[in-house]
Amino acid sequence: DMYKIFALILFATLCVPSTLLAAQDGCSTSASPEKMAVDLVFIRPLGLAGTVAGSAVYVVSLPFTLLGGNAGEAGKKLVVEPAAYTFTRPLGSNSRCK
Repeated sequence: DMYKIFALILFATLCVPSTLLAAQDGCSTSASPEKMAVDLVFIRPLGLAGTVAGSAVYVVSLPFTLLGGNAGEAGKKLVVEPAAYTFTRPLGSNSRCK
């Protein structure tokens, strides 16, 4: 049971932030209180978990990305972008616009 729960959380963590990024349709930063609450309670923690998971994947893949010459690109996609989505966008907004 514990492994199923962990697998479900991991799957949701990896899928939800990328789905939200794909669904964004502009740079609107206005948000309702409901969107802010959902973002704070669900999306930000998932983004944090995604950042941690991406960091772990990056560390594991580092020997291969160094050999392939794309360690910087891998770090950007696996660590920097999820961290920016989690910590720098306005609360309740799907956009990373400033």
